[in-house]
Amino acid sequence: MVVGNNWDELLKNEYKKDYFQKLVTFIKDEYKTDIIFPKAKDIFNALKYTTYDQVKVVILGQDPYHNEGEAHGLAFSVLDNVVIPPSLRNIFKELKDDLRIERSRGNLEDWAKQGILLLNVVLTVKKNKPNSHQGKGWEMLTDRIIELLNEKEDQVVFVLWGNNAKAKKHLITNPHHLILEASHPSPLSYHYSFKGSKPFSKTNEFLERVNKEKIKW
Repeated sequence: MVVGNNWDELLKNEYKKDYFQKLVTFIKDEYKTDIIFPKAKDIFNALKYTTYDQVKVVILGQDPYHNEGEAHGLAFSVLDNVVIPPSLRNIFKELKDDLRIERSRGNLEDWAKQGILLLNVVLTVKKNKPNSHQGKGWEMLTDRIIELLNEKEDQVVFVLWGNNAKAKKHLITNPHHLILEASHPSPLSYHYSFKGSKPFSKTNEFLERVNKEKIKW
């Protein structure tokens, strides 16, 4: 499980810890006995696409999509030629309302390559069983990732959608970062506080204020 960029150096002590060794064993066994998403080679795509130094925005998700052919290691993103899931449809609906940008492609690799870390709190899931890998150790690794991002000297926008993401707010203590919170974009909670939250324009306004290149959403 090697990412191959500066995340490996930053996380090398985590990789040695007992919880991570147990997690690796558990995940390997799961892939042998069940259908697990994303594919093993894609588990760490969020870290592969967006190095620590590149991160200027973090969008936190819960765990990967659990339907066939959707998840590929980036939170809320789906592979090309896949029907866009309801949560992502609502994200695009808000994008259109916020910035008048219409987006039809569900693959968000272009966001990741612009410095958006599309990180799920849990990085794997069983087919058709959301949250099936909760509490197995992923949370300790992703908490450490958030802590490391909190330590960055340059400003980061943390986008927390839904209760699982908001639960990580206590890890973001550096006052020069921006935290944007809203309900989850799923149809069940879209109308609570996600609709009209304007995360895309708020992110770009902040990036502009701190002299960073805006995101091309």
